[in-house]
Amino acid sequence: MNLVKTARELYEVHKDKQNVITPKDDLVHLKSAMDWLVRAHDVTADNGVAQTYLTKYKKWANSYPETTGYIIPTFYRYYQMTGDDNYKSRAIKMADWECDIQLDSGGVLAGAMGDSELPTVFNTGQVLFGWATAYESEQNERYLNSLNRASDWLCDIMDDDGCWRQFGSPMTLTDGVNLYNTRTAWGLIRAHQISGNSRYLESACKNLEWALSNCSDNGFAEFNCLQDRTQPFLHTIAYAMRGFLEIGEYAGRKDFLDQAILMGDALLPHVGVNGHIPGRFDKDWKPTVKWACLTGNAQISINWCRLYQITGETKYLKAARAVMDFTKSTQLIDSENIDIRGGIKGSHPINGGYHPWQYPNWATKFFADALMILITIESGEGPYSQK
Repeated sequence: MNLVKTARELYEVHKDKQNVITPKDDLVHLKSAMDWLVRAHDVTADNGVAQTYLTKYKKWANSYPETTGYIIPTFYRYYQMTGDDNYKSRAIKMADWECDIQLDSGGVLAGAMGDSELPTVFNTGQVLFGWATAYESEQNERYLNSLNRASDWLCDIMDDDGCWRQFGSPMTLTDGVNLYNTRTAWGLIRAHQISGNSRYLESACKNLEWALSNCSDNGFAEFNCLQDRTQPFLHTIAYAMRGFLEIGEYAGRKDFLDQAILMGDALLPHVGVNGHIPGRFDKDWKPTVKWACLTGNAQISINWCRLYQITGETKYLKAARAVMDFTKSTQLIDSENIDIRGGIKGSHPINGGYHPWQYPNWATKFFADALMILITIESGEGPYSQK
């Protein structure tokens, strides 16, 4: 054991725990988050967004097709809020890049650029959101073509029971069966909204029916983690819940929406007085860790906001606000280090079990989205929709 290295890491973790701020206005934190995402876009050699900032190595990873895809709607949303054309032009560049690198099959690469030459289901599903929003805004047939090709590929490779078993991500430690692909199914819903192709809606509902058959009476979902399915991350719990929620509302499927409500309600008691919520849960909805999965914090806050919009129950909005205020306290908006200023860590403290010692781009993306939906709800106006 390298005692010097261990002591240094312990010091860094202690410093990180103490390095929190008093939350400011949502707009201040939102602008800082968008500035960080702009930097993550600028540091790459192409028009994708860097996967993550690695604090131990003081370097940025390569562009990440999956999350660049769903960052596109975030940039359009912020453009709608501010009127700043910079965000729209960046979203267009990202959408064009996604078209450029789309595989002949219609699928999207696994991992960051250079990690793999294989397509994967989840990554493809997330880029659907970007192409759908770009097409709605620009009416560029190139985006529609990419959207339809990717959606067709996803429908073609789905098993008869609605599960995606082929083309799982080689970046995860599971066998490729991931219930959180309900969020991929939601991507097919976006494609259905654009194209009207009934196959996309039918396939999305088919996947949700399979997913629902693998959920317990208490709402816990099996096959729902990147690593350890006995204690999924809040991140993947929120992914799965969002698919049930959005498809349930869109398709008028009460059984799907009820599953989302079960999941959302199961997590409510675990929000602490300071807004902290643990980063992993077991099948009985008991926390298995103390650290926070900040990505999941933002995602579950969005989900609760959406449940508030659908049900009108204020308990969801109250929980979302508490968790986001906690998460805001971890965002170093005044840091002298431009590579972390405004970004959101994978975990708090920084050595927690979800992307330790990193600032993954999707953490900041979901943080920005969560702030925008809170601003929309609390002010009565804003750019946020369920897209």
